[in-house]
Amino acid sequence: MGVVEVIGIAVLILLLGLILIYARREIISRHGGTIDMNMRLSTYVPGRGWAPGVGRFTADELRWYRVFSFGVRPRRVLSRHGLVVEERRRPEGAERLAVPEGWVVIRCRSVGGSRSPVELALAETSLTALQSWLESAPPAAIRYRGGP
Repeated sequence: MGVVEVIGIAVLILLLGLILIYARREIISRHGGTIDMNMRLSTYVPGRGWAPGVGRFTADELRWYRVFSFGVRPRRVLSRHGLVVEERRRPEGAERLAVPEGWVVIRCRSVGGSRSPVELALAETSLTALQSWLESAPPAAIRYRGGP
């Protein structure tokens, strides 16, 4: 096998991978209710650890899928019940290289949950969509202790 054939096969594999990633994203966003957002997966190095992804709203969950992944399951699922936006800020320092210009960083936590806070970066319009989704939880979805 010659060098040209090896390069041709490598290019073909790369193109197939890109087509699969694009098809996966189209399947995820087929039913609407998706936003582009980055999630901070690691806080070990200040300003680093951001991964691009797509958030998909369902009835009670925000499902986050990594952009550059072949996985069909979400990488992280945030429940609407008890999710609170604690802080909103502009990207700082090294974050400005990982987060698109004009986006904001928010820190969320789950009330009563054991998980650590999560940081999301998203556009202002997507933040408005997220806040509307959080505030639009139906009253019947609120769980009360005791009673019928």
